[in-house]
Amino acid sequence: MIDRIQLGRSGLKVPGICLGTMTFGQQNDTAQSHAQLDYALERGVDFVDTAEMYSMPIRAETFGATEKIVGEWLVKGKRDRVTLASKVSGPGRGMSWIRTGDREGVEPLSKRDVLLACEASLKRLRTDYLDLYQIHWPTRNVPIFGAGRFDPSKDRECASIRETLEGLAQLVKDGKVRAVGVSNETPWGVCEWTKIAEQYSLPRIASIQNVYNLMSREFDAGVAEACHHEDVGLLVYSALAFGHLTGKYLRGGKPADARLIKFGPLWPRYARPQIEPAVLKYEALAKDAGLTLTQLALAFCYRSPYVASTILGATSVEQLREQIDAWSIQLSDDLIKAIDAIHEQMPNPAK
Repeated sequence: MIDRIQLGRSGLKVPGICLGTMTFGQQNDTAQSHAQLDYALERGVDFVDTAEMYSMPIRAETFGATEKIVGEWLVKGKRDRVTLASKVSGPGRGMSWIRTGDREGVEPLSKRDVLLACEASLKRLRTDYLDLYQIHWPTRNVPIFGAGRFDPSKDRECASIRETLEGLAQLVKDGKVRAVGVSNETPWGVCEWTKIAEQYSLPRIASIQNVYNLMSREFDAGVAEACHHEDVGLLVYSALAFGHLTGKYLRGGKPADARLIKFGPLWPRYARPQIEPAVLKYEALAKDAGLTLTQLALAFCYRSPYVASTILGATSVEQLREQIDAWSIQLSDDLIKAIDAIHEQMPNPAK
């Protein structure tokens, strides 16, 4: 049985595992995607996360494809059985095709932008409400997606957090969204979102969706403290570090269908040379504990006190089965200490 937890101060209770969908529409066709959704629901994973920009990697030709595939599944009598989350994209990243294909007069994450994005997502998902609606990344200048440091010279005019929250508030008022969250945020960002919500009686964020895995534990420092004190639940993405923590890239491995082989240059943080030596350390530790590397990596996320739910990404039901089965694994205190020792020796190689 997968444990359930209340997400922040919202009324949502979600399982400790969530099904991610960004492969739906490129790496997975509709039948394969629906098979994953069916299997997840059968196993008690009734929390599904998607986004308007999916599938990945981002292309004009596949923009919105994932939501359409999920929507085709939801209308088969599944909508009332799942907690459904989606995300509105932030600025930049070359996605000139978002909204109408012409962003003139539509400022990223302005109130109007948020309303337009949500309406389009609801149409693709063939539902009249979302349980959780998230800001995919901030509109302000912020070091994310592997950027090493904050550069104040890159600050720019942008929609304020208050304006974005006002858009989200309208969606909540209209019954189109039940709870709101953020993604790829910082400690300052978490505190600012909750402060402004309280100051202006706007919706309070229930969750943050950030990268967290054995290769990238920056969350442990500042963001974890902010989320603890502000009651914001962590939804982990990239728990297997884009497949590195399955071991499939070790010792020159280049599986043809793997994401980093097909689309590698798009995610430079996972091409860093310090990753393989660290993965080898965790592989040896897992073997000594009688576990696979995948089991060790997922159990680490599943049992972290910071984590509300871990978003799984798979390209087959077989992969998904292994990942869900890892829920039953308990890590001993000694094993956690050994994990931390490796981390101290080789911290955040995918930072």
